[in-house]
Amino acid sequence: MDAMTVSQQELWNTTGANAWVDLRETLDDMFRGIETLLVEDVLPGQQVLDVGCGTGGTTLAVARRTGRATGVDISAPMIAVARDMAAAAGVPAEFLCADAQHYGFAPASFDALVSRFGMMFFEDAAAAFANLRHAVRSGGTLRFFAWRTAEENPFMTAAEHAVGALLPPAPPRRPDGPGQFAFADVVRVHGILAGAGWRDIRIAPRDVACAFPQRDLARYAAMMGPVGRALPQLDAAARAAIVPQAVAAFAPFVDGDTVRYTAACWDVAATAP
Repeated sequence: MDAMTVSQQELWNTTGANAWVDLRETLDDMFRGIETLLVEDVLPGQQVLDVGCGTGGTTLAVARRTGRATGVDISAPMIAVARDMAAAAGVPAEFLCADAQHYGFAPASFDALVSRFGMMFFEDAAAAFANLRHAVRSGGTLRFFAWRTAEENPFMTAAEHAVGALLPPAPPRRPDGPGQFAFADVVRVHGILAGAGWRDIRIAPRDVACAFPQRDLARYAAMMGPVGRALPQLDAAARAAIVPQAVAAFAPFVDGDTVRYTAACWDVAATAP
């Protein structure tokens, strides 16, 4: 396992996981529109794999439609929450704590793959999509959502732009490295999928309305993204100075008691040969 994989494993089992666990309900509500689009694409009786499933909200929604679903994620804390949610809801969903790039899925064991912002974090995306293709039967489908550019998603970069100079230096983002905007280049995404053996590749821009309660904004600003990863490294005084500035950066998106923004995404679909 190389350094990049170790870094992703560490992130999604520490600060990254903590944020998604603590903000689970907020984030599931925020991305409900994307969940709906993914669920409408699967059919009752299908075996579906949700890649990068996080705390399992989309997996459970798929399972309610199909009768069963499997979620896979590298994050042990998030998988634990997903399993608890499935048990509490009585939903037939299975969860694997594994790296989908390397995991030995049974060949042709799924009818469909879906993912809500879970595909951009592979250390080797080409290898990951090749491995996932082998897990899907011939004629099976892939559909996932990924972010377009940072410039098209000002909500996602608002806090970082506002307080980035006050945070510890972070490694520069690699355009081809794992991360939120790793699939912003649609030509690159098409090439990765084609090279991994997928066919009938269709990639379309999709703008999805997102919203969550304004009361959750301070926690969101303090826990998510580069700001959330950096704050634990700082002392209490620095955190107390930074968080209000990060919250203020979202003022253009506050509409009364609701935070609203548009997620500029790629809606990606393909078929296994």
